[in-house]
Amino acid sequence: MFPSFVLFGKEISMYAACALVGALLILLFTYKMAKKHGLDEVEMLFMMLFSFCGVLLFSHILYAFTVPDRIWAVLTHLDKIKSFNDFVNAVSLIFGGSVFYGGLIGAILVFFIYTKVRKLSFGDYSDIGALAIPLFHFFGRIGCFLSGCCYGVEWEHGITYSHSIVESANGVPRFPVQLVEAGLNLLLFFLLFYIYKKGKANHKVLALYLLIYPVYRFVLEFFRGDAYRGFLFGLSTSQLISIVLFVISLIWLIVNHFKKQRINN
Repeated sequence: MFPSFVLFGKEISMYAACALVGALLILLFTYKMAKKHGLDEVEMLFMMLFSFCGVLLFSHILYAFTVPDRIWAVLTHLDKIKSFNDFVNAVSLIFGGSVFYGGLIGAILVFFIYTKVRKLSFGDYSDIGALAIPLFHFFGRIGCFLSGCCYGVEWEHGITYSHSIVESANGVPRFPVQLVEAGLNLLLFFLLFYIYKKGKANHKVLALYLLIYPVYRFVLEFFRGDAYRGFLFGLSTSQLISIVLFVISLIWLIVNHFKKQRINN
């Protein structure tokens, strides 16, 4: 695998490149889908762009919660911060990584606020926005695989990294958990797209995504080899969030089902 490449004399990370491709693709996808289904395509673009800001902000904030030891190390050594560069290094130590679930929560929150401020239908627009999530995540996990981050457990039939951006991933064969998740994300995209196209889940596509994705994410966490994301009760941060999102989505769908039945009766 190769974590980066050089373009016009600048080193570009493969994760950033894949994420950029994914972002551009879902912007085009959501724009066309909104236009096709009678929604304001320009508003859709702005929603997505603002949601990207939510992704960037909240993914780093949640990462900080998974590294309390680093936060403590910085707080107990504040006297060592004597320049702006020292401050930047301290902030990078705490917020330097990112967690997908943080970005997801941030994106949904920003998306929701935008629709309320602009007086738009959250259900109509979120159906399309939800389709974009697994598609974007597919490219993100491909980037993870190429960069060597979010790597899997040791496995004799796996892939051996030699240039991973995470040094501990190198030198031993590892289960390609990133590729498995990428494939499942792509399948989830096609499944949700089919359901949306058939009109079987109006205003429920986001709930379905939040019901299905946490299930296989919970399982795949057992095949992750990087343990720095934080653990509680034997479960990773992402597994705990998966449980919460699954329960909330299930309740959401059940309540809406009975509410719809009551209206029809």
